[in-house]
Amino acid sequence: MPLDDVKTASRLAAFLAAFLWLAPLQAAQFKVLLFTKTAGWQHEAVHAGVTAVQELGKLHDFEVFWSADAARVMNDAELAKYQAVVFLLTTGDVLDEGQQAAFERYIRRGGGYVGVHSAADTEYGWPWYTKMVGHMFHVHPAVQTAVLKVERSDFPGMERFAARNLFTDEWYEYGPARARLHYLLSVDESSYDPNTTWPDRQGKGMGAFHPVAWYQHYDGGRAFYTGLGHLAATYRDPLFLHHLYGGIYWAATGRGVARD
Repeated sequence: MPLDDVKTASRLAAFLAAFLWLAPLQAAQFKVLLFTKTAGWQHEAVHAGVTAVQELGKLHDFEVFWSADAARVMNDAELAKYQAVVFLLTTGDVLDEGQQAAFERYIRRGGGYVGVHSAADTEYGWPWYTKMVGHMFHVHPAVQTAVLKVERSDFPGMERFAARNLFTDEWYEYGPARARLHYLLSVDESSYDPNTTWPDRQGKGMGAFHPVAWYQHYDGGRAFYTGLGHLAATYRDPLFLHHLYGGIYWAATGRGVARD
């Protein structure tokens, strides 16, 4: 190669290297903290759920950081990195008072919360949290197939549901509503047997209206909850995954709702 060509190639290579170094990397849409700490029942579906959310992150271009270490992630500095926090299959008393206070500040600054299934079986003694979830778990019957009904379709992730859908899950019976909620899904109790007998409590269903998924604006932030997600195989169901992503997307961005 002639000397002039070598010099030209060298200059071009140096220019490209400088350009690539200076060019900003395209950021993901948003960042999500995936929190899976349990202090009670440990669902077998946890790892399937983690994998599913990580794959949703790849599909929809958002970052996912997974942790069950409350001491590491439930503080002001760490929470400030995320637009939404997903409580995936958490149970029991998972945060101490300082961590609770940090999470309250996070929501009040406009953060998003997503609760999945047993997130409603978490932190019964923290009134602020129970109001954010909206309903708390009371009891459940055996896993059964039932008919899901769409209560509202103009919310992200609801586009693919039929008006009535066969779905198999662990149908939680919840206590009374603790906030003003916008309901997305309910389950038809005539389509399964809701009767339950536990050693310390009984369940007979919730009657004419049995909610399954809902959302609300709460204390400066956003909160979405779905009662679906007990079975590991559910985290391979495209319908459920689209529903879950819709909740994550809305919690993180506040976008996509036609009306409130």
